[in-house]
Amino acid sequence: MRQDVHTTGIPVLCASCEARHRGVCGALSPEQLTTLAKSASKYKVEKGAEIVGDAEIVSNYSNILTGVVKLSKTLQDGRQQIVGLQFAPDFLGRPFDDESHLNVEAATELSLCTFSKAAFDRLMTESPGLETRIFKQTLRELDEARDWMLTLGRKTATEKIASFLLLIVRSVDPTKPEQNSVTFELPLQRADIADFLGMTIETVSRQLTRLATEGLVRVQGRHIEIPDLARLSRAAGD
Repeated sequence: MRQDVHTTGIPVLCASCEARHRGVCGALSPEQLTTLAKSASKYKVEKGAEIVGDAEIVSNYSNILTGVVKLSKTLQDGRQQIVGLQFAPDFLGRPFDDESHLNVEAATELSLCTFSKAAFDRLMTESPGLETRIFKQTLRELDEARDWMLTLGRKTATEKIASFLLLIVRSVDPTKPEQNSVTFELPLQRADIADFLGMTIETVSRQLTRLATEGLVRVQGRHIEIPDLARLSRAAGD
């Protein structure tokens, strides 16, 4: 489904958009935002749909408005490793490179605002603030990747599952870590969680059951309740 977002003045759909306030578009002036909006469209993407393939030439970037994106690499024998997750209002794309180096897929149903790579690249040359926002997101993703290397390389299976649940809480709603208890829906199936953590599906299920037995989580299908975030954080080794 496609919906053009350009109107006269500041685009109406941009005014309340999270990418406008917390994402990269917050660095744009009203005039620059309007220029970008001329090449922008809003899309709904079905869960499981491929957005960009590995080694595919890229002509567009996107802001994630809702949903979760998974980034993966696939070996020649078909084994997959999920190497990253992106959440609203993350910028989806890699400036200064014309080719994708990852498989980019909708982990959940998505809403994307997609716009011309050429138009965005021109705006980056005109707006140091925009380039700085892209740079900051890149550094944040680098820090997260380093933290995740520690999780995958040194933590126990239980700590990995606890860390994954905390990652989802912190990424889907940054205000939730300030609360004592939270509930949410897992955006990934257990097979994807296994790929992300380098585990088997059976190990993921056993560790979720263990956390539930210890009273750290309540699990009903993909519905997760964490009664005490501080306890789960300690279980994650944080």
